[in-house]
Amino acid sequence: MPLLTLGLVGMVTAPVSNTARAEQLTARLQADAPIQTAQEPATSAGPAPEAQAPAPSHQEAKPQVMRLTLEEAIARALKANPQVAQAKGSVTNAEAAELSAVGAYIPSLSASASGSLASSERIEPVTGAVVTGSNDTYSAGLAASWNVFTGGQRSATRKQTRAQSGAAQAQLTAQRATAVLSVERAFYEVLRATGLEEVANARIERARQNEDAAERRLAVGSATRSDLLRAQLDRTTAREALRTAETQRTSAALALGRLVGEDGPVEASPDANITPKPLTLTDAALISELEANAPDVLAAASTLGASQAGVSVAKATYLPSVRLSAGYDWFNQDPSFNGGRTSWSVRLGVSYPIFDGFLREERVQRARTQEVVSQAQLADTRRAVRSGAGQALAQLRLAEDRITFSVQSVEVAREDLKVQQERYRLGATTILELLTSQESLVQAEINLVSSRFDYRIARAELEALAGRPL
Repeated sequence: MPLLTLGLVGMVTAPVSNTARAEQLTARLQADAPIQTAQEPATSAGPAPEAQAPAPSHQEAKPQVMRLTLEEAIARALKANPQVAQAKGSVTNAEAAELSAVGAYIPSLSASASGSLASSERIEPVTGAVVTGSNDTYSAGLAASWNVFTGGQRSATRKQTRAQSGAAQAQLTAQRATAVLSVERAFYEVLRATGLEEVANARIERARQNEDAAERRLAVGSATRSDLLRAQLDRTTAREALRTAETQRTSAALALGRLVGEDGPVEASPDANITPKPLTLTDAALISELEANAPDVLAAASTLGASQAGVSVAKATYLPSVRLSAGYDWFNQDPSFNGGRTSWSVRLGVSYPIFDGFLREERVQRARTQEVVSQAQLADTRRAVRSGAGQALAQLRLAEDRITFSVQSVEVAREDLKVQQERYRLGATTILELLTSQESLVQAEINLVSSRFDYRIARAELEALAGRPL
């Protein structure tokens, strides 16, 4: 009789404790911050045999890893990203080419100096002896030249280099946005895996409590061994889910570490607030702005401008060129500035290639072909940006709805679990129905974690198209 009384007391108290613990673990999913609940110690009649065993080796001594906020990770990634470094180099090269195009309007100036020492031999007419002497010369000169007229080539080249510089700047903005998107994806994948770990830990705790309750009920004869086996199977499944989430977190942390320039994994510090934020523009206004001012569109438009200027550069070869040059020279046979001879010259020349083997025609045709290609690329880029913005907005709205649905699902699943735990306590249901209710809660928690970070990734993709935060 005392044994039966003790079993009934365990049946009454254990489910109540389970209900309170499940509420504590699942209610944290409703908060904005990711779950950070540690696994709680057992409070039932005794620890399960697995709880007394030492932890697996992969959990014993985890090394300390770097933990970064999203802003810190982005700042580090922009410094370590090779594509961003290459885009910066392209901007520098384009600026140098633009400076060179301006320099074509300025006269060129050069200075030269030379000296030569040479020996000479001659025959003395009177004596017939061979006399050795020297024949030294020293010279210096200053020359200047200026292209008076180039057929419009200088102005077209300057316009072309300005357009190329604008394209390089736009491509740098687009490359930075792409790098930021890659970091945000990896960052949110780390947080997603962290949230899934917490869900798995909560599931393991509930499974352990179910196993303890099934053991007590089996001891007093109010449950079958099948109940205990089902509880043990549920706990094993929960541990497998935890290992999967840990592996995903490790992989995501390694990917984040590579992006920020670290050799090992990097953990992500959770955001203070991950609730959805409304966009500052309507969907139609945002798409219109992206179609006109997205970095990819600006780069394509600048490339088209450079191609159009290239046609003018090629056509300039059909016109004559006029060049003005001047020079001043000094000659002396002694290494002295005294004496010597000087000369100066001024020259105005006109050149016009009458026939160059159709090279001018080839250059013009190539330039026109590039212009046609650039026009097609600009039109396609605008369509791509419009399509990508529409898809990103659709994913953003879907993620917002899923967050709302997931929050409701977690609330419903939690209430359903309370009912099933009470029915199981009273013997009105089986452990199979209890485990089904717990599985529904777990799936709702997983969906809530995933939908929150799906929203952040969708918003990051939209911001990458815009090249700026939205």
